[in-house]
Amino acid sequence: MKKRFPKSSQDSCRLWLWGTHACLAALQNPKRQCYRLFLTEGATKEFPPSPKAQIVDPVSLSRMLPESAVHQGVAMEVAPLSEPPFHELRKKEKGVLIILDQVTDPYNVGAIIRTARALGALGVIMTDRHAPPLGGVLAKAASGALDQLPLWKVTNLARTLDELKDFGFWTVGLDERGDQILSHSILPERVALIMGAEGEGLRRLTQEKCDYLVKLPTDSAFSTLNVSVATALALYELTRPC
Repeated sequence: MKKRFPKSSQDSCRLWLWGTHACLAALQNPKRQCYRLFLTEGATKEFPPSPKAQIVDPVSLSRMLPESAVHQGVAMEVAPLSEPPFHELRKKEKGVLIILDQVTDPYNVGAIIRTARALGALGVIMTDRHAPPLGGVLAKAASGALDQLPLWKVTNLARTLDELKDFGFWTVGLDERGDQILSHSILPERVALIMGAEGEGLRRLTQEKCDYLVKLPTDSAFSTLNVSVATALALYELTRPC
């Protein structure tokens, strides 16, 4: 009789990760608790030996995960990461912090986390509601960055922006209706870059909390950019050497 493996757990204290980079980063992160690790024979050469590893065939692994999961022969059941202390941001003398105002697509959020890690951002803040789970599709899109970048989820974004201002950050909203182009703006060294949701953009209250509203130099006849692309362009502009 073939061994049957359970589908993804519904326990909010457990998450599934899949994909080579996401799972390797999780295994290398001492702060990440791993419950189970499943590998196909073909994937074992990419991973160090582990007492938690179970060898499974590709079909069995696919059955354990959502239908669209591109697992590359590896999946892990893990505990969510604990958030770092928020007050540590007060110590940062310069840098860019990414704020996501109800960005809900896990592919976009994962790509933003990956870009933020690659370009040296201080971290990413998301709303607790209207945001994807920190695992699965998002982790795969982040390509390992989920376990390498500080992340926070907050219940009240407006209050969080006020706290960041108290810490010395200047809030910069990216919006196509902004009154100045980002590359033409002289900005402080501590910036909280705020990105709006897919379609709706920044909410009114979020806009009111912005010290600056800036835009990218897109064609006025076709100004729409995917939020992950817009974040990458803006973050590159803010972090590139003068």
